[in-house]
Order: sequence, then structure tokens, then C-alpha cells
Amino acid sequence: MNPTPDPNQPSPRRGQLFVIAAPSGAGKTSLVKALLQRMPELHVSVSHTTRNRRPTEEDGREYYFVSVPEFQRLVEQGKFLEHARVFDNYYGTGQQPVEAQLDNGYDVVLEIDWQGAQQVRKALAECKTIFILPPSRRALEERLRKRATDSNEVIERRLRDAVGDMTHWREFDYVVVNDDFEHAVGDLMRIVAGKGEDLRAGRSQLQSLLAELLA
Repeated sequence: MNPTPDPNQPSPRRGQLFVIAAPSGAGKTSLVKALLQRMPELHVSVSHTTRNRRPTEEDGREYYFVSVPEFQRLVEQGKFLEHARVFDNYYGTGQQPVEAQLDNGYDVVLEIDWQGAQQVRKALAECKTIFILPPSRRALEERLRKRATDSNEVIERRLRDAVGDMTHWREFDYVVVNDDFEHAVGDLMRIVAGKGEDLRAGRSQLQSLLAELLA
């Protein structure tokens, strides 16, 4: 027999979901990794993807790597909180694991693209969204070329797509500029701690940078 809940006891705290997005090459993955190392109490949501696994990646750590038919089956079953096609691959976030962590009081970090962020915002309006920008167009191109895993044609396409991605910055609650890595990690930590009001997306300090990035 289940005990009767005590009405005088406060309800368990529901965790906060932090959605972090960025254009390709802005350094999102490295920043999120550093954030999780500095704040180990945070939980990370591992997404599904149909893209090929890179040599340094492990299934279930960076992503759950699945085939296109398997991904489509999960979509049809309504298993994803969000899903999107990015370049030539599909990405999706399982809804049940995220909801379970939040219900258990854990703060969760979700690293996705702007399309996925739109879907999550509709499903979980209480989430906090963060967009990461590079410090310049030149820095963005240099970071993409340093990967040395893509052809020039792919890099050029990613640069064009990155500019399109950055036009969605206004949809986010906060914007972090990844100029100095340690400073950017600190900005993310302040937002998670509820102390990032000066990093709101609408701040005037971003205008000149955005004019250069989107030109």
C-alpha cells in the first residue's frame, strides 16, 4: 500500500532544461564539454543521429548512432522531443529520458541546432535557450578548416549554412560569444546559475558583431 503524500511537504523541485545551440564551427561541443566538467551536477541529454561515428566518439556517449530506418521508426512512434535534418543527417532527442531527469530534479543540458531548439521551446516552454556565436566570420571559417575532416566544398556549404543559422539568434534567451574560451565557459556557468541577465540576447553590445557575421 502506497503511503498518502503529506500535503505539508513541498513538491520535489523539477529540474531546469538548458538548450544550447550554435552554428557549425562556433565551438559549441567543446564549450558544453567544459561546462559539464565544471558543473558535474548537470546532466546531459544524449541525442540520436544517423551520421557516421567519428573515430573519437563512442555510441551512447556523444550520440546514439542509428540507421535512417531506425530513426524514422522512432519518429513514427513519437519518441522524440525534437528532431531535425541537419546537412545530410538526422538528429533527435528522446523525450522520455529528458522528462524523467527533469522530474527527478536534475538540471539537463541539451546540445542541438536552432531547428531543434524551436521544437523544444514549443514542447517545454519553461526551458532556457542559449545561442553561441563565433567572434568573427574569419574565426568561424578558420575553426571549420582546422577540423581537416571535410572537403573544401563541404566547408563552403557549412559557412553558408552557418550564416543562415545565425539569423535565428533572436529566438534565444541568451547569447554567448566564444571569443575567449574560458570566458565563454564562465558565461555559460553564470547562465546556468541564474546570474546571466547581462547575457540576454537583446543586449546592445551584440549589434556590431552581428552586423559583421550576417553581412
